Amino acid sequence: MTKAGKVATLTRGQAARLGRALGGRPARPRPGGQAARMPFVLLVVALLCGGLISLLLLNSALNEGSFQLSKLRKETTALTDEEQALQRDVDAYSAPDALQRRAHELGLVPGGSPVFIGPDGKVAGSPAVAEAPPSPTPPPGTPAVPPSGSPGAPAPSAPAPGQPAPSAGSPAAGGSPQPNQTPGR
Repeated sequence: MTKAGKVATLTRGQAARLGRALGGRPARPRPGGQAARMPFVLLVVALLCGGLISLLLLNSALNEGSFQLSKLRKETTALTDEEQALQRDVDAYSAPDALQRRAHELGLVPGGSPVFIGPDGKVAGSPAVAEAPPSPTPPPGTPAVPPSGSPGAPAPSAPAPGQPAPSAGSPAAGGSPQPNQTPGR
């Protein structure tokens, strides 16, 4: 290989050293090389700043959503509690003893035997006017029991002989229906 062939295979740094050794002028860096790097550096800095700003905006949007979620959970809890209270009221008012008491307060009386009208217009049964049942009166040998809320009155411990025991579903002494305490509601 000749000397010219070796120069062609040398790297740029080796060629520069060889040129200085042979007495050529020293290679100067071009002033355009520094200027060419500046747009690239600005592009990288702009991308980093844009990424940081977008992360900040994304984080603030997620925090706002978290606050809204917390507010909605509290509202859901309050509405669930209100729904359960309303359901207890409905259950208390729809109990048979409460319905009977309200019907009696409104002056309604139990109906008699039903009468049916067939498809051909024939009436089955005998229509009769419903009459109020007689009010219950205590048997003559049973003393009247004063209300349990009056002072000095002893609370009844057992029912009188011949009278049925009070059921657990009967209304309280005040006459207000007791709400149904069914678990799971």
